[in-house]
Amino acid sequence: MGSSTTSSGNGIIVNNKKISASSARAHTRKTNQNSSFQLSPGMLRKLIGLFFVGILSYAYQAIQPPPPKLCGSPGGPPITAPRIKLRDGRHLAYKELGVPKESAKYKIVFIHGFDSCRHDNFAKFLSPDLVQELGVYVVSFDKPGYGESDPHPKRTVKCIALDIEELADQLGLGSKFYVVGFSMGGQAVWSVLKYIPHRLAGAALIAPVANYWWTGFPSNISKQAYDLQLLNDQWAVSVAHHAPWLVYWWNSQKWFPSSSAIAHNPAVFSTKDMELVMKPHWQSRMEYAAYIRQQGVQESLNRDMILGFGKWEFSPLDLANPFPNNEGSVHLWHGDDDQLVPVLPQRYIVQQLPWIHYHEMPGDGHLLHEAEGVADTILKELLLQKK
Repeated sequence: MGSSTTSSGNGIIVNNKKISASSARAHTRKTNQNSSFQLSPGMLRKLIGLFFVGILSYAYQAIQPPPPKLCGSPGGPPITAPRIKLRDGRHLAYKELGVPKESAKYKIVFIHGFDSCRHDNFAKFLSPDLVQELGVYVVSFDKPGYGESDPHPKRTVKCIALDIEELADQLGLGSKFYVVGFSMGGQAVWSVLKYIPHRLAGAALIAPVANYWWTGFPSNISKQAYDLQLLNDQWAVSVAHHAPWLVYWWNSQKWFPSSSAIAHNPAVFSTKDMELVMKPHWQSRMEYAAYIRQQGVQESLNRDMILGFGKWEFSPLDLANPFPNNEGSVHLWHGDDDQLVPVLPQRYIVQQLPWIHYHEMPGDGHLLHEAEGVADTILKELLLQKK
């Protein structure tokens, strides 16, 4: 049965019991308060904490790169290239051009640049007649994580030099060989000059990338060169140097423009570069563009940036002449209209290292070796110049 409520005089009768009006009002207020949801300070702190945990969890997931898709693994890209197995178990894919190495007079190891692979070999731009006349053999290889070479998450600046030495030994290139590197590959030549100079017959750096944080650079030189980059490239190299753990997120996010090289931004091409990228070999390059990154960008592009602009164990400006008795030579080539890699640091480096033969190309951009006849000139200077 239900309860009955009636009013009587100064009170209210509830179930035949009379209570005062003030007691009834207090009872009503308490009932209304209990019926509304109230957040205690402790519960509010917990909710705020959960919110920030959620934000941090999302941010952590955003900066974590996916695992690489290893060549030959289930679901991974197929193995199509010849490869050597290195002493640490990794594989290095390579490509041979020129005359057979058994009959070659000159043997060259070529190091490709950023977002490239073993197919991007400067030997493609050499005159076939010159290659045959001189007896030149060139081997290029996919750097770790690129193409079909296994990633190397613990890679250091020194590792590329040791990989090259082991590649040369397994292919039987002899006690001495030449190295040529372009762009980020040119930067890697500094490591070769540091760690295996005794294996070199000569070296050439073509438009090598400079690290603005190398010790020995005067602050005005490094800052001026840094400021010559596009703003998005300034941000990209700064992230690689100061926050390498953030590189994957930075290069994959859509809020801010990332590296021009990754985005293939034509704004970094000089007038001559633009003419070169319209040639057929650039169109055919698009056929294997996906191949370059097929194992994932973290262990290829991002790792290159982290190493290239991170803290080095040495500075190229402190290197000693690897050929004190003029038994070989080192050459550095750079276009003075290079919009991607400013020429300014190279001018300072060669002042400090006068044993380097410096060739500055007026009006040329970053792709200077692809212009007609330039690769031949680079080759002849490296191999035939009087020591």
